[in-house]
Amino acid sequence: MELRIDRQALVPVVQQIVDALAGWVRHNELMPGARLPSARHIARVNLLSQSCVVEACERLVAEGVLASRHRAGFIVAVPAPVSQEQQDCPWFEGADFKHGGAAGELKLGCGGLPESWRETDDLSYAIRQVSRTDMAGLFSYSTSLGLPALRQQIRKRLELLSIEVDENRILTTAGGSHGLDLIVRTLLNPGDCVVVESPGYSLLFDLLRLHGVQMIEVPRTPLGPDVQVLQTLLAKYRPRALFINSFCHNPTGSSLAPLVARQIAQLTKTHGVLVIEDDVYADLHSGPGTRLAALGIDDHVIYVGSYSKTLSSSLRLGFVVAGSEVISRLAEVKMISSMGASRFGESVLACLLASGAYRKLVQRQRLRLNTDRQAALQVLEDAEWEVFGKPDAGLFIWARSRMSDYAQVRTQARRFGVLLSSASAFNPGGEPGDWQRINVTYACDPRARAFFQATALNRP
Repeated sequence: MELRIDRQALVPVVQQIVDALAGWVRHNELMPGARLPSARHIARVNLLSQSCVVEACERLVAEGVLASRHRAGFIVAVPAPVSQEQQDCPWFEGADFKHGGAAGELKLGCGGLPESWRETDDLSYAIRQVSRTDMAGLFSYSTSLGLPALRQQIRKRLELLSIEVDENRILTTAGGSHGLDLIVRTLLNPGDCVVVESPGYSLLFDLLRLHGVQMIEVPRTPLGPDVQVLQTLLAKYRPRALFINSFCHNPTGSSLAPLVARQIAQLTKTHGVLVIEDDVYADLHSGPGTRLAALGIDDHVIYVGSYSKTLSSSLRLGFVVAGSEVISRLAEVKMISSMGASRFGESVLACLLASGAYRKLVQRQRLRLNTDRQAALQVLEDAEWEVFGKPDAGLFIWARSRMSDYAQVRTQARRFGVLLSSASAFNPGGEPGDWQRINVTYACDPRARAFFQATALNRP
């Protein structure tokens, strides 16, 4: 039993053993009562401490995956009825829980970085620094716009994207999703019509449905929204707003071409359409490009950013940039609904930005993503999957198997312990499709490689 433990990863060895053993049980489709190899054997084969293997097995007993028998070692447990809490355990936006969702599965379709990529040293230092020197950051509310020191740092980073804005037009939020929620509940009414990209961000679709906002789909191309279709939709429906995910698009990985950006800016101004530019993956993109916000922030364009994707999902840190009047309205709703963002989180992020630690972090992430993306594209090519463009940045590749029976693709995913993205989450109307969001950080895992190979047309 080879567990493939990575001793250089930030994930503790015991947790890696837990995940590997759970995956091994699923992959081999072991029946309840089947006996595992002894802890001594597993430790010897994988050059591990026997105590680490035993601790991992005991955790799996606590999770209900294994059972312990006196003098018989560990056996596969009888599965208990799955509670809603257990189903939510591996949650990620766009997950397909109808066809998976067990602990330890490879989250090939997820929307974020793996825990093993998260770096704790600089974050821990910033937390200690705030704890020692900033009592207000520990115990006080933030301001309605957010911590001034953080907004100053955000302004400086926006300048690198050619977005010129005053600090008083920056509003901090509890992540990018909070920013979108504030915008929808403040600026849109039930029955309003908006244009969204298809495929696009699944939680945005859910948010708009929640508020009774009608969605019109514009196809996403590798260069951005289809401009000709958008022009027709704006003239025909006179929508209130356009939501666009400009760079490292979720789920296709594509980025907005400069010409397309200028065309969209001109069209939306001509038709008086509000633009909400969702750029939460901006720091994973380092190449040239034109944001709509770089063409001018006013009451016509709202820009949404986030640090949760790169730094920490738990800190929930994002921001909104807009014209003064819009920011004032958003800040009022923000204080009424949540009494502001976390001042502690804002202070930690401000410390990381000011020290340069965050800049170095995302540089390392981009380099690592570039390597994984090229490898993932090669794996998909070898498996004869169709790829939507070839992204040059970010987390995602949008691809589909050429197998005609897509149910077999999902069957193979379950076989190898791979959790795919939902077939319908990224479509505004909820129609199922055969395209998959592939997270490049998981695509070269042995389980993913085996899955892709099994779905190749000419597999042996």
